[in-house]
Amino acid sequence: MASTIEKKENSIVEISLQATKEEFNAALKKAYSKNKNKFQVPGFRKGKVPYALVAQYYGEGVLYEDAIDDIANEAYPEAIKEHNLKPVSRPDLDVKEINDEGMKYTISVTVKPEFTLGKYEGVEAVYFEREVTDETVADEIERMRKRNSSLEEVSDRAAAEGDTAVIDYEGFKDGVAFDGGKGENYSLKLGSHSFIPGFEEQVIGHNAGEEFTIEVKFPEDYHAEDLKGADATFNVKIHTIKAEILPELDDEFAKDVSEFDTLDELKADIRSKQEEDAKKDAKAAFENEVVRVVAENTEIDIPEVMVENELENMVQDQTMRMQQSGIELNMYLSYIGQTLDQFKDSMKPMARVRVKNNLVIEKITEELNPEVSDDEYNEEIANMAKAYSMDVEEIKNALGDTSEYIKDSIKARKTVEYLTEKAVKTAPKNEEPAEEKTEE
Repeated sequence: MASTIEKKENSIVEISLQATKEEFNAALKKAYSKNKNKFQVPGFRKGKVPYALVAQYYGEGVLYEDAIDDIANEAYPEAIKEHNLKPVSRPDLDVKEINDEGMKYTISVTVKPEFTLGKYEGVEAVYFEREVTDETVADEIERMRKRNSSLEEVSDRAAAEGDTAVIDYEGFKDGVAFDGGKGENYSLKLGSHSFIPGFEEQVIGHNAGEEFTIEVKFPEDYHAEDLKGADATFNVKIHTIKAEILPELDDEFAKDVSEFDTLDELKADIRSKQEEDAKKDAKAAFENEVVRVVAENTEIDIPEVMVENELENMVQDQTMRMQQSGIELNMYLSYIGQTLDQFKDSMKPMARVRVKNNLVIEKITEELNPEVSDDEYNEEIANMAKAYSMDVEEIKNALGDTSEYIKDSIKARKTVEYLTEKAVKTAPKNEEPAEEKTEE
């Protein structure tokens, strides 16, 4: 079915199509066959009313919606392919005319924007590699000590920062207890800032067995509307105080927490891993910076629907990540005092950046057209299988007919690698250039 297109503003394309009288009548007959069990006419059993009588009794227009949809659903993919369009929105159908000659109609759809690439080879981008020092190694050792610490009850001193106090507490606003303000035998680590500002600081200095009152002020952005900025008092009782006891830093510690026999071997392994992680992080950060600079060199009028689509993907990803941690998005939004729309608004700038970056990389990939070998494709499938703890055949069956999509992903990655290889590394502001960082 022949079609013509007209390019409108904001990357909207209007496709003009026409169905002949014969095609429209065939669609009406098909709509009748689909819906004939819905029609009832006196003297005829349900589903046995002839087409001509349905048209006479109900009016032929009763079949138009299904007939139009059938014609458009067949013609639209053909038109998209014919004109090499890349839709990013749902199509909008507009019937212009139905007469003895058939049906004239248009389908409007937003497509990927047309644009001219800016400079993308040899761009300058900041390269920064995190330095691994004795201090960073010592910090990791200290974190390992804390993970392997124990709590011992103390009774010869008052609670101090870093201690865990087992407390009862009840909060009051204007002398009235409020919901959610009471707890019993709660283990509160002092200095963790898990309670509202000022609470933990006023527990410090009190001894086990003491009962006392503290005064606090709820933050203005507190999630409970009736407590925002409110003054409150808490009655507190300390049952016990427990001090964090760190293990001795010696060879025995190394044996207990790792496969190494000495502390020096453990430190050497930590340094090696930190250096490897620093290089990986620097590489990833540099790639992101190169893509950012390349995208900034290109002007694109991005359709708003693309930003909205990306925003929905981001919210879904965020929801899934939170669910994996046992947190519901609605609960999180309630805690931070935001509606879903406000949350989306905060993510919108990043969504726009992602859309632009993807468009630019996609177009550069089309220009470079990197090849994907069978070995590279099979390696990608094997990596995916490993990531999902499946064997290769299982992952292939799960993926179905997505080989082109996977190959496109590999091509895009190779494009970013190419841009990164061609880019010129520059030192961060106020930083000395790192030695031996420029690749030959």
